[in-house]
Amino acid sequence: MSAFIEETKCLLPRIAFLACGCFSPPTPMHLRMFEIARDHFEMNEMHKVVGGIISPTHDSYGKKGLAPSADRLAMVKLALQSSTWIRLSDWEVNHPQWVRTRSVLQYHQNYMNNYVNSPGDKEQSGPLPGWLPYNLRERKDPIQLRLLCGADLLESFAKPGLWADEDIEDIVANHGLVVITRFGSNPERFIFESDILTKYQRNITLITNWVPNEVSSSLVRRLLNRGQSVKYLLDDLVLEYIKRTGLYNMKSRVTQDAPHGGEL
Repeated sequence: MSAFIEETKCLLPRIAFLACGCFSPPTPMHLRMFEIARDHFEMNEMHKVVGGIISPTHDSYGKKGLAPSADRLAMVKLALQSSTWIRLSDWEVNHPQWVRTRSVLQYHQNYMNNYVNSPGDKEQSGPLPGWLPYNLRERKDPIQLRLLCGADLLESFAKPGLWADEDIEDIVANHGLVVITRFGSNPERFIFESDILTKYQRNITLITNWVPNEVSSSLVRRLLNRGQSVKYLLDDLVLEYIKRTGLYNMKSRVTQDAPHGGEL
């Protein structure tokens, strides 16, 4: 019976998740989204999840509080040290200029599928990117790369001038969305109010996060700028990096428990 189950899983369509954003700094919730999404698809035996990819945005995106890309890459690498399947892509930050999310999805999906269908000696033409999931060539079927995001990104589609309609349509029609929502939110309403999202709603997966975590990068930056503690809100390695580099105008402070290992 177990052999039959394993064989069935091997026949499931393959997908991977890609999350775009600033990651300034990366929070535990950024990584939890990947785990929540993988559990949903695998427990419901809908797809075989082959990997997760984090793609920080280009420096020219210009958002307030955006740390330099070198620092954001370093922090994401540290945050991912405990993950066996989520990987970091530096393609977007190393691009000559800011890249649309649509193009980021297209590049990574095309690369994966070209790799799957290329001869086995492709590795000899140069090193493979570190974000590429393992064992992609164990099967020859294509991999669909879906955009993983929170409900706030879904809602941002409705803001005038923020997204081009053709970009929204391409993302939802050719890739699909995996939206991690909060309990009590109503993402269905945003889908209903958008003609494009309604047209392709079969490609939108809504997953409720039953363990809410409201810690955001902007909240962490605010606390750091005030010299307040963010311990347990960030990975310890990420926090140590921020302290060492002085990112986000973090103020130093001496606490009574510092000799015993207390830290910001």
